Amino acid sequence: MHRSEFQRSLEELQKDILKMGSLVEQNIAMSVESLAKQDLEIAQLVFEIENSIDRMEAEIEETCMRLIATQQPMAKDLRKIGSAFKIVADLERMGDYSVEIAKVTKRIGTNPLIKPLIDLPRMAMLVQKMVKDSLDAYVAENEELARAVGEADDDVDQLHKQVFRELLVLMMENPRTIDQATQLLFVSSSLERIADHATNISENVIYLVSGKRVGLNR
Repeated sequence: MHRSEFQRSLEELQKDILKMGSLVEQNIAMSVESLAKQDLEIAQLVFEIENSIDRMEAEIEETCMRLIATQQPMAKDLRKIGSAFKIVADLERMGDYSVEIAKVTKRIGTNPLIKPLIDLPRMAMLVQKMVKDSLDAYVAENEELARAVGEADDDVDQLHKQVFRELLVLMMENPRTIDQATQLLFVSSSLERIADHATNISENVIYLVSGKRVGLNR
């Protein structure tokens, strides 16, 4: 494989990661929408899209291994492929957490929600933006944008704490809310973990650009 062909392969690899990332963003949005609307059909779509995400992860990993085996890349090219490995792993875990949120939708079913969902959709919007920005930083190799994703994680953490406090009060005031409050807390925790994985991607972007390992918000 000539150098120009290798570069094209790296560009295709990047495009495939963005396609996978787009599916993940879609699944995050749909999982929370399924909960807010108590729509079991949307929840089922989340499961189906997750199958596509898993397939894409396997295909991208195979591409990465083939490029390493056949091209023996050095320096930054090797970092690009190594970063791709880690980014798709983070994206796949985000997809898993979206599925967990959709499972909560199915568990709650059509039972009345114990409180209006305000902070959870806000968290979801913040998290989706973090995922998008982390991938934009990856494509542009933009270290500044990558660091901004780490800062946004603080906002998600604050919302998670707020949701926890509100649900705790509800459970203390009315023990009959405990089951559903526990499920909603699980949703908040899943969104918080997705934000952590977006931060992981940003850390890999910084490594890709600078060759230095950094910990954002640790």
